[in-house]
Amino acid sequence: MADNLGVDPCEEFEETPLIVAIFCYISYMILGIFGHLRDFLRETGIEKSPRTVERNRKGYVPLYRGYENFFNRNIYRRIRDICCQPVIGVPGATIDLLDRASDDYNQTFRVLDRSAHCINMGSYNYLGFAEITGPRVGRVHDCISKYGSSVGTTRHEYGTMDIHNELEKLMAEFLGVEDSVVFGMGFATNTTNIPTLAGKGCLLISDKLNHVSLILGCKLAGSTKKVFKHNDMRDLEQKLVEALADGQLPTHKPWEKIIILVEGVYSMEGSIVNLPEVVRLKKKYKAYLYVDEAHSIGALGKSGRGVCDHFGIQASEIDLLMGTFTKSYGSAGGYVAGKKELINHIRVNSHSFAYASSMAAPLAQQIILVLRTLMGQDSGSEGKDRIARLAQNSKYFRQKLKQMGFIVYGNNDSPVVPLLIFHPGKIREFALLAKKLGLAVIVVGFPATPLVEVRVRFCLSASHTKEMLDKTLEVIDYIGDKLWLKYSREARKPKRHKFSKNLINTDLGRT
Repeated sequence: MADNLGVDPCEEFEETPLIVAIFCYISYMILGIFGHLRDFLRETGIEKSPRTVERNRKGYVPLYRGYENFFNRNIYRRIRDICCQPVIGVPGATIDLLDRASDDYNQTFRVLDRSAHCINMGSYNYLGFAEITGPRVGRVHDCISKYGSSVGTTRHEYGTMDIHNELEKLMAEFLGVEDSVVFGMGFATNTTNIPTLAGKGCLLISDKLNHVSLILGCKLAGSTKKVFKHNDMRDLEQKLVEALADGQLPTHKPWEKIIILVEGVYSMEGSIVNLPEVVRLKKKYKAYLYVDEAHSIGALGKSGRGVCDHFGIQASEIDLLMGTFTKSYGSAGGYVAGKKELINHIRVNSHSFAYASSMAAPLAQQIILVLRTLMGQDSGSEGKDRIARLAQNSKYFRQKLKQMGFIVYGNNDSPVVPLLIFHPGKIREFALLAKKLGLAVIVVGFPATPLVEVRVRFCLSASHTKEMLDKTLEVIDYIGDKLWLKYSREARKPKRHKFSKNLINTDLGRT
């Protein structure tokens, strides 16, 4: 259990067993030895090299060097063939994946004429709105007829339509803030708008596990950056105290502004930010607070209003609320919300607002319809039903995994459920076995995770039925026994698993 000040007691991070960590490092040593051996064979021409090389450029410095990184070249590419598989149709509760093969060591792929129908446990479709049926589909189609499928210009030119203004007003109303501004890309919402808010002479204090879009935004801002331990409020307070005491080194001039950057739900850990403590510290030390709600908006809170709703905190207490529409809303793009004066500043100075093509009207229409559903203005109680079903699915799924003896990270209310695999050699086998048994999963390893914390990340959805979750749990239980993945101290004694043949060749899990 994490012992950080004020961390939710439901958030658990069971320590990696020592013997598991030792064998993990031994595995990496073996992989490293064979990697160097294969590099030697490639250099001598005994083994065909998969590297891409820029040719016929005598006298020029190469624009690129193929596979310079040793880890990517010899370890990461061994699991790449199970990731990013082509999808057929809508990635809803179930998904159809095209098989593919490689003839050049996973440098390129060719698609095979066969597919696998799987339960989808890897999409961020938290509320299940990524669908092609239902009351919203026809209205989105009508929007295409009215506005077209693309704007073709920026918001500063002729790219602002009435539907954008409607969306921004409705989003602010939903969140309970003065104003909001929307953008066509979620990633760029962070990378291009953090530099709009901070620059030289400012201090950005970022959670260690913040998303790469926040990290890149901090770099582009040109501000000084400090990192605090994940969700550790003592460390955050220490960083704030040091910042106020020391100021800008070496002159000790006071910082122009200090901004704390956190996420609502951390997508690799499944943890929820300790927002009450962060708000208390930001008020105590007069810092600004920027909350990225990409994975929490729609997915947390009784009304789906995100991490503020989850903790019962007024959204007006947060200086900047950022989120994306690519997950809970089944659309694309992002938003920043807060006080009207601040949002107007972003509209004038944001690079995304000035230079990027504005959000397509059909995307905006989809978001508006989802917002009205969540607010109870359309479709009766459908919005509340989806929110409640997601919360129920998340708790049920996480509880069952723990009972089976797996080490699972995160908060009980989080729809992101990371299951620790640890051994790098087991990550590929887990994904292949899962797919064979009708389950589509996302496996994640270094450098996206710590070296010995390789994991499979499940994403729950309101569209998952209990039958789907039970089938998924049975598959995971079987794989866990087969690959010896039940490392929890509460794990059951290993036993011979009786696998149900009903999992294969069913409507939800046929291969």
